[in-house]
This record gives sequence, C-alpha cells and structure tokens, in this order.
Amino acid sequence: MQFSAKARFLRFSPYKLRPLVDVVRGKPVKKALQWLATCPVKRAVPIIKLIESAAGNAKDLQNVNRADLLIVEIKIDNGPSRRYFKPGAMGRSNIYRRKSSHASVTLKAINKEV
Repeated sequence: MQFSAKARFLRFSPYKLRPLVDVVRGKPVKKALQWLATCPVKRAVPIIKLIESAAGNAKDLQNVNRADLLIVEIKIDNGPSRRYFKPGAMGRSNIYRRKSSHASVTLKAINKEV
C-alpha cells in the first residue's frame, strides 16, 4: 500500500529544494531522514517534516514501521510567486518575485519476508 503527504506554499524556491529531494528519492525513509538531519541548510526542515508526516500516516493507517518504508516518489512543484516592488534607478521601480513551492511525497511499504 502507498502512503502520501503534501506540503503547500513552502517559502523556498523550487530550484533550491529540488537538489535535496533528488538525493533522497528512492531511499528508505530512515536513511533519508538521517541524511536530511545532517544537511546544514534551513530548507531541509520542511522536507523532513513532509517525510515524517507521510511516515506517520503509514503508522496510523496500516501500523507500518518507519524502518519498513521506501520513498517511491517525491516531487517539488512551482507554487505562486509573490511580487513586490522596490525603488530602482532614475525614479523607476523594479519588480522582485519571491517564489514558493508545493511538495508531495509517496511512500511504499517494503515487504520483508524471511
């Protein structure tokens, strides 16, 4: 069975989140969370929360342990960009765009048969 979670309107650019997500895609949840915990950037925090939320969904719905989960799909999409203006040269105004992103993750239970 697959378990999913979504995080919307993250205040980080998708271009800055995608390299972190590319590293943990296809890895077990336990190793992905360990790697993200040692990553010294602030933008790793929402990804950690997203994966932990999906793992919590798996625990609640099917009583699947965190060690038995694999990240099947994790993606970062563009969210709305906030536009604001600042003064520019010669009395003009410059447009600045602050990008946001939407993230989603899908986990799958690994069948450990002895």
